[in-house]
Amino acid sequence: MIDRELIKRAIAEDLAGGEDITSVATISGTSQIVADFVARKSGVIAGIDMARGVLEEVGLRDIAIYVNDGEKVSEGKVLLTVRGDTRAILLAERTALNFLGHLSGIATLTRAWVDAVEGTGCKVRDTRKTTPGMRLLEKAAVVAGGGTNHRLSLSDASLIKDNHIAAAGSVTAAFTKVREKYPHLEIEIEVDTLAQLREVLPLKPDLILLDNMTVEECKEAVSITNGIAKLEASGGLSIENAQAYARTGVQYLAVGALTHSAPNFDIGLDFREA
Repeated sequence: MIDRELIKRAIAEDLAGGEDITSVATISGTSQIVADFVARKSGVIAGIDMARGVLEEVGLRDIAIYVNDGEKVSEGKVLLTVRGDTRAILLAERTALNFLGHLSGIATLTRAWVDAVEGTGCKVRDTRKTTPGMRLLEKAAVVAGGGTNHRLSLSDASLIKDNHIAAAGSVTAAFTKVREKYPHLEIEIEVDTLAQLREVLPLKPDLILLDNMTVEECKEAVSITNGIAKLEASGGLSIENAQAYARTGVQYLAVGALTHSAPNFDIGLDFREA
């Protein structure tokens, strides 16, 4: 996907109302070059369309793309090649790399989590802990890495948490109000203890979020629930314990780190003569 308005803002931010003084001073306005975007490590790619969109925004059109989002690449792989005005390519370079590196980092981290729970049937799911203004792009990167999206916005589904329960007076009151006002939307309820789990089961929510429960508690929660609702483990999760949590029988692992803590994926821009 391409967010052209975000691209415009990113380039405007880089120029700050001026021009690329280094390129203008050192490079002829008629200079032409060929540049390759190259993976400096192995991983999963996301954000190819955004990189292309950045190049197009500065007037470049001769662009060859060699990989798709979701594709695993090895170090040294050329992701895309652009030919054209040297100054324009340098103007686009950092913005394109910022999008590619950030989104590919999310896709690569997501794939690591997905691989960690392979064979369990449990799905790795993102959260709303996304960069403001980049949610759709980051969630698309999660999908590229093999993960699953939770709700995209507050209007997609209901997640009743402790503050909602406190404000409504009880979990039953909160659930009833949501169900009455939005009868066709999915409702998920967060619980912190097995006692709370037993309390909400008669309401038959679509999902129950098991917040910061141990592996053993999640196993017991699966037994207690007995298929009445789907279960999602959240909090205290890591790559190292993901398999153990997934094997408890919960349907989802909610991993905020996919979007808020993914390391940048190293990609470089290499010039060669046209």
